[in-house]
Amino acid sequence: MADKNKSIHDFDLNLICELHAGLKRQGPGSPEMTIKALSFLDNLNKNLRVADLGCGTGGQTMVLAQNITGDITGVDFFPGFIDTFNDNAKKLNLQERVKGIVGSMENLSFQKEEFDLIWSEGAIASIGFEKGLNYWRDFLKKDGYIALTYESWFTDERPAEIEKRGVDNVPEISTIGHNILMMQKSGYIPVAAFILPEKCWTDNYFIPRETAGKALLEKYAGNKTVEAFIAKMRYEAELYSKYKQYYGYVFYIGKKI
Repeated sequence: MADKNKSIHDFDLNLICELHAGLKRQGPGSPEMTIKALSFLDNLNKNLRVADLGCGTGGQTMVLAQNITGDITGVDFFPGFIDTFNDNAKKLNLQERVKGIVGSMENLSFQKEEFDLIWSEGAIASIGFEKGLNYWRDFLKKDGYIALTYESWFTDERPAEIEKRGVDNVPEISTIGHNILMMQKSGYIPVAAFILPEKCWTDNYFIPRETAGKALLEKYAGNKTVEAFIAKMRYEAELYSKYKQYYGYVFYIGKKI
């Protein structure tokens, strides 16, 4: 059993990166949900300037690029992810429109009001929901959109075990209603919010991650830190299976006022 007192953030970032580097996705989601979120935007017929913050290796970014016109800049903290991101863009012949750069979503090097759309799947928790909404807003044009996924409570009350896990991993975790209100207070018109289906967690994330975890255990056989890390990952998957009716990822889409 994993150390229940250790959160994912207690582990080495390089270990987290190595586990996820070969995965198509670095968190729950699907191409279908990315396209569904796009369907709520009303300015897709023009050449857009898009930033994908916390882009990982670009699973969702490439889907975006195949469904819109315009240029996309992916930003991620891990150089290894960005190398794979740019390789993926080349493989799909998207390198003229899609470029990944190493950077921090907390310290963006872009111009104010540079983008029509800011995208971020599964990443805003690392800066904080409220902080991210307010900081990223500066880089959106008026009437520009923000679209992001964020872990959220589905109920007002939940069992203590999952409550602790949620707060440990996502200190600001709250209900969908609260998050929509936060979006409003941060200067956006809430356009849509919808829950990602279960297979976005299981088929698209946990199952591939388990395979990668087994490979990591073989590579670092006997390494207690790696063993503890993979045990923590497995515990996360067990908790989701047990408590998925209480929480999950939600797509939030807002329009800058």
